[in-house]
Amino acid sequence: MSDTAFVNDARVMAKGQVTIPKNVRTVLGVSTGDRVTFVVDGGEVRVINSAVYALRRFQEQMAGEGEKASLFTDEDVANWITKSRREETAERQGR
Repeated sequence: MSDTAFVNDARVMAKGQVTIPKNVRTVLGVSTGDRVTFVVDGGEVRVINSAVYALRRFQEQMAGEGEKASLFTDEDVANWITKSRREETAERQGR
């Protein structure tokens, strides 16, 4: 995403619809069919790419969980995944 700050406006239509200006869509990384999230805080609204927002929320919720599970590196995570898959395969095969 861009660090460039700018101001843009749009007209609210009769049904409450607003067209997100192209330069704003570009910064948000959204296109036709994508979803956006409106975050209202007091009298201000932030528009965020919904996929980015969901990932951020997930990361916030999972913060510290890797350390609790002794997963400190990418290699630790890869080894845990491999071990889990082998265990699942063994369970399916009735071992």
